Amino acid sequence: MDERLVAFQDKMEKSLKNLDEEFGSIRAGRANPHVLDKIRVDYYGTPSPLQSVANVSVPEPRMIQIQPWEASLVKEIEKAILCSDIGINPSNDGKIIRLVFPELTEERRKELAKDVKKKGENAKVAIRNIRRDAIDHFKKVGKAEDISEDEIKDLEDGIQKLTDQYVGKIDKAVENKTKEILTV
Repeated sequence: MDERLVAFQDKMEKSLKNLDEEFGSIRAGRANPHVLDKIRVDYYGTPSPLQSVANVSVPEPRMIQIQPWEASLVKEIEKAILCSDIGINPSNDGKIIRLVFPELTEERRKELAKDVKKKGENAKVAIRNIRRDAIDHFKKVGKAEDISEDEIKDLEDGIQKLTDQYVGKIDKAVENKTKEILTV
C-alpha cells in the first residue's frame, strides 16, 4: 500500500474503533460491563471512572455486580448510576451494588436495532468524509508537487478501495450487533 494512504487508513480505523465502542455501550438484554464505561464517580472530589474505584463483574448473564474498594463509595456509585442514561435502578446490600438487566421487549429490541443502524450510517458518513478529504489532499499535493494525473488517479483508486473495505466492515459490525439485539 502507498504510504500516502496510511494516514487516511488510520483515520478510518479510528472511525471503526469508535463505532465498536458505541456498540459496546448499547445494552442488549445481557449484562455487559461496558455499559458502565462512561460513568464517573465522585472520588474525593475527582470524577473517576467507575472501574477505577470498584471491582465490576458479571456473575450471571443478566446481572452486573459492583464491589467498591471502599464501603463509603456505595452511595456515590449508586448516585452516578442513577444519573446516567443506562436506565437501570441499582440495588445494594451496603457493600455490593447489583444491576439486574430486565429482558428487552420486542419493541425495545427494534428501537435498539434502529439505533445501531443509525450509528452505522454515521460511521459510513465519517468514512466517506475521510475519502473526500483524501481526494482533495491528493489533488492539492498533485498540483504543488507536480505529480502525474495517472498517479493521482491511482491514489484515488486506492482510497476508494480502502473506503469500500471499511464500509464493508461497518456493515458487518451493524449486522452482528443487530443480530445480537434481536436474539431473544
